[in-house]
Amino acid sequence: MHEDRLRLFSFTTAEKRAEYLWVLRAFDNARANYVVLLHAGDAADILTRIAGDDAAATLTSAEITPLLEQLHSWGVLERSYDGSRVATLAEYRNRHFVYQFSQAGYLAFRAVEDVLGARLEDATLSRLALPDLLADLEELAEANRRADGDLIYRKLARLDSTLTDMAERAAQFYLMLGDLVRTTEVTPEAFLAHKDALLSHMREFSSDLARYAPRLEAAIEIVEATGVDSLIARAAASDERVFLSREHRESDWRTRWSGLTQWFVAASAPSESDRLREGTMSAVAAVLSLLRRVTEARRGGVSRESQLRHLAGWFAAAPTEDLAHALYQLVFDLGRPRHLSMVHPDADIIPESRSWWDATPVEVSRTLAETGRPASPGVPARVQRDEASVRRLRREQLAAQRARATAAASLAAEGAYDRVLDAQETDVLLSLLSAALTARVPVGGTVPSSTGSENGVRLTLRPHAESTVVQTSRGKIHLDGMQVTVQ
Repeated sequence: MHEDRLRLFSFTTAEKRAEYLWVLRAFDNARANYVVLLHAGDAADILTRIAGDDAAATLTSAEITPLLEQLHSWGVLERSYDGSRVATLAEYRNRHFVYQFSQAGYLAFRAVEDVLGARLEDATLSRLALPDLLADLEELAEANRRADGDLIYRKLARLDSTLTDMAERAAQFYLMLGDLVRTTEVTPEAFLAHKDALLSHMREFSSDLARYAPRLEAAIEIVEATGVDSLIARAAASDERVFLSREHRESDWRTRWSGLTQWFVAASAPSESDRLREGTMSAVAAVLSLLRRVTEARRGGVSRESQLRHLAGWFAAAPTEDLAHALYQLVFDLGRPRHLSMVHPDADIIPESRSWWDATPVEVSRTLAETGRPASPGVPARVQRDEASVRRLRREQLAAQRARATAAASLAAEGAYDRVLDAQETDVLLSLLSAALTARVPVGGTVPSSTGSENGVRLTLRPHAESTVVQTSRGKIHLDGMQVTVQ
């Protein structure tokens, strides 16, 4: 199976590979114009229009015929008999054939054309895909609520293709950037001409990724809240790949959705978006380091590499080993003994002016003896941040705030009396009462009305002729001579 498919690329290594490629381009041009079947003469006519001055494309019908037969033997083209062209018995015996792309042959041709036409230096990060992903996730959640299977299928397919393109662009960009940083043939003028655009592009992408990642994570949680199983089932039902069973389609879409969530939602380890952001910042540091090397090379007139090459040439040309050692000591200055400056703990017994030959030995730490630097406690350990716990606590905090806002709105809509308040409404009422009672200040022997507000809700505490009672799930609240109004 694999050998048959590898034979499809035989035209790329054949002796007449340029002629084969132009013949296939003629078929591709006809395909773009909705013409599928071509005779050798049709292919020759198309080549006269599209080839231009390329010598490999100046082919006659007789020259194209054996090329078509060979492409058919490799499986790139399919062949069928065309009886409509027969006018005489001789022509019938010659058997006119028409050709068309095979399915696998067209894929092989497009792969070769994509490689030949690719501009590897134009690799960029897909920053503008982030808002598209967010919009598609929001529409996907709404489509799942409405049980719109066709729209769910289109949105999932669009999300999959967008994220795949984004990942491929990122991988290609960082490969190109790694080659740029590692190369020794970098041209300072070319690099300095584009460094600002490169740094700006990476910083903008990192900033947008940091801004959109939490919003994309929240959008994914909203989609999952509408039901992942029903989402996958509806997408598989609208999937047009009829040669796959329903179970295979559901498994495929579940795998794609799992990959999408892992990009932006981190369970324990950092998500792919976090790794991509860290990689972008590391790339910025690498470009800045390359900029420093280029600047130093331009200022010095020669690069560090050329300096080391000249030095190696001097060592190789040294006439004697002693002269090579002298050159080594002169260049690196590593032949002299390392001196340490230490004092005795009791300076009255062993003064600093006494010679080392006469003084008693002084204990020297191993670090000082080996490196020439005094021992130190070292740098503090790296702080371990549990990002997953921070995000979980943040989600719980936002959920508590939403529940409290809902309780405050319910309390304002239905009032505090003639019903039993639940636990959330009781907490809101108590906090509002605390704020209102704190604001009460007697003036001239009377206590005026006071208010307290929270979550857009205001509680007003007014004097009342009788005591009032508020029923809650925790018990009764007796307000002596006071009445509350929530609005």
